[in-house]
Amino acid sequence: MLIDISVPLVHGMMRWPGDPEVNVRQTAFIEQGSLYNLTHLDHSVHTGTHMDAPRHFIRDGVAIDAMPLDATIGPCRVIEIQDPAAIRRAELEPYRPQAGERLLFKTRNSQRFWPDYPFDEHFVYIADEAAKYLAECGVRTVGIDYLSVGGFHHDTAETHWSLLGAGIWVIEGLYLGTVAPGPYELICLPLKIAGAEGAPCRACLHRI
Repeated sequence: MLIDISVPLVHGMMRWPGDPEVNVRQTAFIEQGSLYNLTHLDHSVHTGTHMDAPRHFIRDGVAIDAMPLDATIGPCRVIEIQDPAAIRRAELEPYRPQAGERLLFKTRNSQRFWPDYPFDEHFVYIADEAAKYLAECGVRTVGIDYLSVGGFHHDTAETHWSLLGAGIWVIEGLYLGTVAPGPYELICLPLKIAGAEGAPCRACLHRI
């Protein structure tokens, strides 16, 4: 059974402060005489479940359309984080992250379906010292259950620099509330937007 860990794109949904409003509206209707239904979509590529490419924070970083597909397709681990504030190196070390691994972090962010609530400035994020540790370990991909791997008040850019600068691919905006920690197969692909620093994606897991 596949578990969908993406969140739906909804008109007016919660977004990162300062990002464009999410506009999803139907512009053609069969019941009004059109030959087809048609939907207009307008939002930042960092809305809902999405991916960051290195280009997001690295001047000459790789863009999302150049991502190797196997970066987000294959075995992964879901790790449940107990720290209520941030993901820190001390909590990660016992898991012994391996080179090439894909790691998804389930935090207290997933205790509720976060898209239904106002933006939480105090969401659980990856502290920069933990991001540096993941880079040292050679992890290939990381995912988190809120809109950013970096915090709102702390390590906003620093965490991105440490991960993306090491060539680690980043999945943000996951919902892991129904997912138990453990090994899975990850299937996640971003839209192929030429030259872009990120893209919306659909992510799902299959329990191994």
